[in-house]
Amino acid sequence: MTSPSPAEIPFRRRLAVVLSHPTQYYSPWFRQIAAEGTRCLRVFYLWEFGVTARRDPRFGTTFKWDVDLLSGYEHEFVPNIAPDPGTHHFNGLHNPSLPSRLAAWQPDLLLVFGYNWRSHLRAILWARLHSVPVLFRGDSHFLGRGPPPRLRRLALRMLFAQFAGCLFVGAANRDYFRTLGVPKHRLFFVPHAVDASRFNPQDPALADQASRLRASLHLTSARRVVLFAGKFVPDKQPVPLLEAFLNLDPPDTVLIFIGDGPEKPRLVDRASAARPGTVHVLPFANQSEIPARLLLADILVLPSSGNYETWGLIVNEAMHLGVPALVSDRVGCQQDLVTDSETGWVFRANQPHALPKALARALAAVQQDRDGFRARVLARIGHYTYEDATRGLLAAIRSVAPVP
Repeated sequence: MTSPSPAEIPFRRRLAVVLSHPTQYYSPWFRQIAAEGTRCLRVFYLWEFGVTARRDPRFGTTFKWDVDLLSGYEHEFVPNIAPDPGTHHFNGLHNPSLPSRLAAWQPDLLLVFGYNWRSHLRAILWARLHSVPVLFRGDSHFLGRGPPPRLRRLALRMLFAQFAGCLFVGAANRDYFRTLGVPKHRLFFVPHAVDASRFNPQDPALADQASRLRASLHLTSARRVVLFAGKFVPDKQPVPLLEAFLNLDPPDTVLIFIGDGPEKPRLVDRASAARPGTVHVLPFANQSEIPARLLLADILVLPSSGNYETWGLIVNEAMHLGVPALVSDRVGCQQDLVTDSETGWVFRANQPHALPKALARALAAVQQDRDGFRARVLARIGHYTYEDATRGLLAAIRSVAPVP
């Protein structure tokens, strides 16, 4: 008789999850866990962003996501009394009733996503006072900046020592935890993943939507598409990408920007210098629209600099569609997902002219071996799924509270 895989073993412990707000990345994962027959997980949300119309200051627009983020798993919203609610500052998540809500549900374990907010520290303190083991998940890394100053490093080591297990999302995040003193036996690989069912290149409806969008932009099948999707902010470098494209002026190629943000006026102004029809700045796209836009692309570009891009889940989404990515070496997912000239291309963010050179390499490589890149991309992303994340989570749970 064969033993069940880790993902087939149901939770036999009550796991409380503390998360800032519903997201398109985690809600389908929670739903999938619940669908496997376990009902011992409840998510405590601290803010209603994403499910009620609110302004995102970095996108510069007001919206709510147009996909289902709440059905299929147990959850509750804990009242947030912060005058300025949000994840952009420490006091933006201020939920005084969180400890009593947790106590009422009586969890055996607590999983906390992040620590840099008032209510998250409140939840960690409550768990420690009540002898509830805490699992921690974050995606920070030291790429491009190195470890923090001594006092902050000491404070983080003391914080992470409180956790029964740390769930790392990838190689750079694992190295972050190890640098801050987390021993190997308390580290569990719970990869960043997305809802792959929404990014299926064989879906006829998705292909039709992408075909209609391509026609509306007057793109022939022979034209290569370089695509940027995200916030138009300096850290993500949309303007340097546009400058690199304009300098290369590659034939039979278009550059498409999808998003919004403070850099949009500069993008639109500089795009006017391009040959007609070669640069398109499209508006912010909601979740239901993203897959078809990504399916247009031959290359996704995420050229982020600074310390902003802890992972880059847009890369996961594109890769499920067979699209390789060009990223900077400061993008958190690079070490896991983007191997240079194999599943994409990597450039050094601190080197002048590195981006245009990498873009030229990427365009030439795609023209020569698009099918090869597609096959390698799909093989790589196949190890970054909700099933893999659940397997790692259950390994962490069993290490803390063995299943009887």
